[in-house]
Amino acid sequence: MQDEVEETLKRIESHKGVIGTIVVNAEGIPIRTTLDNSTTAQYAGHLRHLAMMARSTVRDVDPQNDLTFLRIRSKKHEIMVAPESNFLLIVIQNPCE
Repeated sequence: MQDEVEETLKRIESHKGVIGTIVVNAEGIPIRTTLDNSTTAQYAGHLRHLAMMARSTVRDVDPQNDLTFLRIRSKKHEIMVAPESNFLLIVIQNPCE
């Protein structure tokens, strides 16, 4: 299973424009990253909180529904967040590439 996870992350990281990936555990602690520590901590903290708020909003609108993916685009970056029950996958990429 570990090999499959590593292979999947390497495949994601090899896509054109990908700046970095972060895997955050359920406690909000980054367990794998390709970015420096301060950038990782900043993205992990803010995006974990945002994903929790987005999940709550989706459930408020429809209690039978759940958040499966969150995509945020700014002028500089596109951030994709895949929330799971025990981890959060964050991918940051340059949208112009």
